[in-house]
Amino acid sequence: MSDTTAPPRPALDSLVGSSATRHHVVGPRDSATAWDNDVDVLATPVLLWLGEVTAMDVLRDEVTAPWMTVGLNHDSAHVAPTPVGEEITVTATLTGVDGKVLTFEVEAHDSRAVILRGVHGRAVVHRGAFERKLAERA
Repeated sequence: MSDTTAPPRPALDSLVGSSATRHHVVGPRDSATAWDNDVDVLATPVLLWLGEVTAMDVLRDEVTAPWMTVGLNHDSAHVAPTPVGEEITVTATLTGVDGKVLTFEVEAHDSRAVILRGVHGRAVVHRGAFERKLAERA
């Protein structure tokens, strides 16, 4: 199916305000020590990734083939350390839709405090077009 015959990009305005939540136990592979740091705490890249996949959960039933979402940006602050073994909760809320661009507020906390606050942007793109652009860069 070419891009011109693809079904229209899904309308997501009705999802504004929708949230998803994930619970995650910080394991050794999530530690900053796995990212060339010598402190055994939750690594920021892992926390950002958890925010991304939680945002994707909000859209899981609405964005289907041939459409997909890709990450655009993060503006987040990792504000408190979390030790390995602690459970964290990550919540993403869709706060805006501007054409193909989606904006999410993301917050994460452990048992003691908020550990991340931020905004994450995603875009709805046609998978075939994305894969063609990727192939051109290979």
